[in-house]
Amino acid sequence: MAEKNVALAADAACAAPEITLERVNVAPAQTWNRLRTNDITLTVPARGRKGDVYFALPRLFEGVECGMGREVTDWVESQAVDARYVEVPRGTRREEPIVVCVDAGAGDVADTGVMVREGAEATIVVAAGADEKDGEAGTSASLLRVIAEAGAHVHLHEYVAAGADQQHLESVGITCGRDARVDVHQYLLGGGTVALGFACDLAGDRARIDLGCRYHAGGAEVLDINEVVRQHGRNTRSELAYNGVLEDAAKKSLRTTIDLVHGAKGAQGNEAETVLVLGDDVVNKTLPTILCDEDDVAGNHGATIGSVSPEQLAFLASRGLSREDAEALFVRALYEDALMHAPCDEARLLIGDSPQLTETFDEGEEA
Repeated sequence: MAEKNVALAADAACAAPEITLERVNVAPAQTWNRLRTNDITLTVPARGRKGDVYFALPRLFEGVECGMGREVTDWVESQAVDARYVEVPRGTRREEPIVVCVDAGAGDVADTGVMVREGAEATIVVAAGADEKDGEAGTSASLLRVIAEAGAHVHLHEYVAAGADQQHLESVGITCGRDARVDVHQYLLGGGTVALGFACDLAGDRARIDLGCRYHAGGAEVLDINEVVRQHGRNTRSELAYNGVLEDAAKKSLRTTIDLVHGAKGAQGNEAETVLVLGDDVVNKTLPTILCDEDDVAGNHGATIGSVSPEQLAFLASRGLSREDAEALFVRALYEDALMHAPCDEARLLIGDSPQLTETFDEGEEA
């Protein structure tokens, strides 16, 4: 029965008319127009929902800024079968993760809102992928909005591993109250086109976000990332770190913005990226930006882009590894890191099916 439902969903997605979402993942500061790094245009299906009964999130979530922009938010709300609302009570620690599963092959669209009350703690996991990485072409999406009240602690894990012919949209918006803390772990592990937008508003004093993003793109895959942190509160802190591997003819655009808003005295923000390029036809675009409208603040950004050094290759060659084997080690390390830090079975199953892990095991190496 489940297989039949998936097949019907796939057929409906194929039959649905398509619309174009223009200026998606727009950075707050528009620069480098000539290099076309300011946004991305996406073509998505538009399935009719006439007659469906749709549960909408509380109106409070309408004020949460999402990374991919209003147009994507409206599209997801129009395409999702239903919306899911989860509330973590004040002063409690939720042991069970809040898991959002998105089947890229079936064209799933998820709309989720999470309210973490004052002093509460919760873990949220978004697992987006397909059982068959080379399955049917389709478009999937996840829209996640989180409100973290004063003193709340949120752990967010995002895993995207779609097929080479599949497109996935991942839009996240978080608002943080006084002394709230958010740590984010993003693993973008493939997909024909993966577009991720993340926005976080450190609205309360001493709110903090620590974000780590690891990504891999190969073949002709397209990866587009736009992440914005707005620091409104005093003595807020943002730490953004990116580490990725690009192979073959993959294309990646990364726009990161730290906005030190007027009145955010004592705020600090840092962003840094390291990119390993393993293909001659790779296209890598990185646009780190610091916006500042306050004098008593500190902001830093930087990017390092390069390939495996001759010294590293020589060292690994002395251990019997070819250049291809050595480069594969760097890619596999990224997937192993994702697997080790996966907080739930859904994420572990999604990563464990990746050929970067299974192919090596098939050659006789111990898992």
